[in-house]
Amino acid sequence: METTLALIIGVGLAASCGFRVFAPMLVAGLAARNGWLDPSESFAWIATTPALIAFSAATIVEAVAYYVPWLDNLLDTIASPLAVIAGILLSASMLGDVSPLMQWSFAIIAGGGAAATVQGGTVLTRLTSTTTTGGTANFLLTTLETAASLLFAILSILAPILSLIALLLLIAMMYYTGRTILRQLRQRWSSEEQTGSISH
Repeated sequence: METTLALIIGVGLAASCGFRVFAPMLVAGLAARNGWLDPSESFAWIATTPALIAFSAATIVEAVAYYVPWLDNLLDTIASPLAVIAGILLSASMLGDVSPLMQWSFAIIAGGGAAATVQGGTVLTRLTSTTTTGGTANFLLTTLETAASLLFAILSILAPILSLIALLLLIAMMYYTGRTILRQLRQRWSSEEQTGSISH
């Protein structure tokens, strides 16, 4: 049961990295520092003072940078691989009582996959916002994403089962929303092409 909960916590923290890369690492480090989380021995460093200072600084810089209009899309490009790496590391940090093969296989597949899925959803949402609103809604999206990253990471630690249910619902919602957005964009592009051909 403990291993199962560790797996769920790891996936939840990894998914949180899809919203913001460093906020979940800060939450995990603080939780480990206060004894609420028990990372594997090789990842005990996440609770050290230098690590917490670094995570805090990185969290603030990342959150503020997304409010700069010309930086948000650039950050999405950089954040995508970083989110996957952070998700893999946090997932692996929760699995100290299993073989290294299982630890890293699970971390790469489940942790990296969860982070990539959520990150992909945020990129699509931001792209749609930029396309349809000229970026005016990106400020609100940035705030919601930062809050979601922190809250989801905390939920993963305090209520792992609930966080797993929330993650499954989130993935289903992202899939449905993504399909709807892509369909609408295709219709718009098709309509614009037809209008352009008629005008010529």
